[in-house]
Amino acid sequence: MDYNWNWGVFWESAPGESSSYLYWLISGTSWTLATTLVAFLLAFLIGGLVGTLRTTDIKPLVWLCNLYTEVFRNIPLLVQMFICFFVIPELLPVALGDYLKQDLPYPSFFSAVVALTLFTSAKLSELFKAGIESVAGGQKGAAQALGMRPAQTYFHVLLPQAIRVVFPPLTSEALNTLKNSSVALTIGLMELTAQARNVSEYSFNTFEAFTAATLIYVVISLLVTFVMGRIERSLVIRGATR
Repeated sequence: MDYNWNWGVFWESAPGESSSYLYWLISGTSWTLATTLVAFLLAFLIGGLVGTLRTTDIKPLVWLCNLYTEVFRNIPLLVQMFICFFVIPELLPVALGDYLKQDLPYPSFFSAVVALTLFTSAKLSELFKAGIESVAGGQKGAAQALGMRPAQTYFHVLLPQAIRVVFPPLTSEALNTLKNSSVALTIGLMELTAQARNVSEYSFNTFEAFTAATLIYVVISLLVTFVMGRIERSLVIRGATR
């Protein structure tokens, strides 16, 4: 069956709408970028903290951080988004629940960011834990012998080296966060995949809509890889051997 491609569809407007289909894709891309950026930055901070605490000698904190990691890493992201968007507001006091459901601007965006942050931070905590443990144990002992407190040992000795170790897989997690943001369409966030579906349903140009969305995802992924690669190279210590 022959298919008549119509790339001019993106400059057309949907029935009853003043904006073009291209604007829909641009709007969806902006929501995808915002969700990915905010969620990954928060996940980096939370995952780094949780992963670091898991390597300490404070048993209650280690137990709690291990529990956090196992819970949010093993619950599917889709389920977490449904819980954040549909369940949590019903469990809170009525006034606060109504605010989250009705008065909070863009509730689906905030729910998506929370769920994506929890899911990604649990995975990043594993990376940070492994990175810290990969640093030679003698360095921790040497820092303590120099009179450094535990916090100073982590900030000045262990974490700087661990970040260099975990940065390459961080690029993969950043790309995973970008791709996982598409799950937010299930709770009503009009991100890129949701807008591509809208274009398809309104115009019946399914191939064009999802081809354009695919190309946008590829371009964003290449940009993320390029930026993370530049940062990774800047962290390399000249003359150091791996």
